[in-house]
Amino acid sequence: MGVLDDERVRGQFLHAWQESQAGTAAAHEEGGFVLRDADGLLTVERWPSGMQNQIVVPPHPGGIRSGRLIVATFHTHPNLGVEFQQEPSLTDIRAVRDDPDLDHPDYEGEYVITLEWIYRIRRMDRWKGLSRQKQR
Repeated sequence: MGVLDDERVRGQFLHAWQESQAGTAAAHEEGGFVLRDADGLLTVERWPSGMQNQIVVPPHPGGIRSGRLIVATFHTHPNLGVEFQQEPSLTDIRAVRDDPDLDHPDYEGEYVITLEWIYRIRRMDRWKGLSRQKQR
């Protein structure tokens, strides 16, 4: 079962999207870690709110946060209009690809949440790793 199969996680993605105030002057990125505990339960730990088009990922040595394994990360792209890129940026792709702490087999990738799509950046394929799924 993947991260997007978990309704609680999908609900947290939607909540982050709503909190990012998409399409307004106050639009800002939101994001977080999807963590798996020893029993297999998935939980979300949110990051501090970002700025208009950037967010800072908290430290996560060894792919662990709060004693739990990071199985995915996510952030929003809430800025609408032709001057803003909705799909993952080259910076997004490089951040996932080059993060040694997320280089473990259970890491699904970084989900980028936009108005219409959820994209996934996977470490292994760099450019080909983008997949998108219509938001429900």
